[in-house]
Amino acid sequence: MKAFIKAISYYLPERIVTNEELVKDFPEWDAEKVANKTGILSRHIAKPDETAGDMALCAARKMFEEHQISANDIDFIMLCTQSPDYFLPTTACVLQDKLGIPTTAGAFDYNLGCSGYVYGLALAKGLIYAGIAKNILLLTAETYNKQIHSIDKGNRSIFGDGAAATLVSTDGFAEIGDFSLGTNGAGAENLIVKTGAFRECNALNDCGTDEGGSIKSSDHLYMNGSEIFNFTLEAVPALMQQVLEKNNIEKDNIDMFVFHQANKFMLNTIRKVCDIPKEKFYIDLEKTGNTVSSTVPIALKDAINSDIIKNGMQVMLAGFGVGYSWGGCIINVII
Repeated sequence: MKAFIKAISYYLPERIVTNEELVKDFPEWDAEKVANKTGILSRHIAKPDETAGDMALCAARKMFEEHQISANDIDFIMLCTQSPDYFLPTTACVLQDKLGIPTTAGAFDYNLGCSGYVYGLALAKGLIYAGIAKNILLLTAETYNKQIHSIDKGNRSIFGDGAAATLVSTDGFAEIGDFSLGTNGAGAENLIVKTGAFRECNALNDCGTDEGGSIKSSDHLYMNGSEIFNFTLEAVPALMQQVLEKNNIEKDNIDMFVFHQANKFMLNTIRKVCDIPKEKFYIDLEKTGNTVSSTVPIALKDAINSDIIKNGMQVMLAGFGVGYSWGGCIINVII
């Protein structure tokens, strides 16, 4: 039994925040500076009453329509999100009902960030290989902007909201190869929302700045940019080598690298450190920003639509970030 990516669609919220609009709140910045630093010109922001579940629902319905897929054929649902609709029940269960997927389907949420799509592919492949499911609806959806402090210009410039739907099945346009996955929870506090769950239920109202001048609030998304950058430069080259070894392939035989779209500066640094030719390294975040677990499927879909990824290509996917967590795999495209 083999596992394939059969279809991908994505959804972006209607509201678009351009750099010009963003810098109105930060007069010390200008739009060109934001674009040069991040590679992002605009990002989509979910409405106040629009949740990750709502966006995942839209992405799934769009995939069903675009690819003529019946909800009746889905036998498992997975939703990757760090901004679920509820503490309980799992949002995937709610989506089963709203999408009209049979009650014989399994469903669960899993809490991962920028590595979440690759982890989802690994889980879906495992379900197929175990004979548990044949058509897995893999959803990624995030509304990080609801957790960012209004004066946090760094994170507001980087993150966009969005969702993606992927059908993983026993046939499709890209065979899923072998995985390398990793975790280092020692870095947990470098990308975190501390309050709101049961470890620290109540708001602490302790907004300040860290040693690097970044906004640090226990009640909002905090990212220690320098530590995340250092972690990435340590983890990703090793990850890439492990993926190559597990798939018994040389780096020169990879036709395209589609990595988590963190920001332009980080991606270009990774490309140089890993000695990847520029023409083989796909960057796709100008109009979406960093959509966390959805960056890889969005980039993959756009690259295919733009005929950048073509039939016969071997593509490396990689995600890395909050946790710390990282993962990579190879897909063989047979469009």
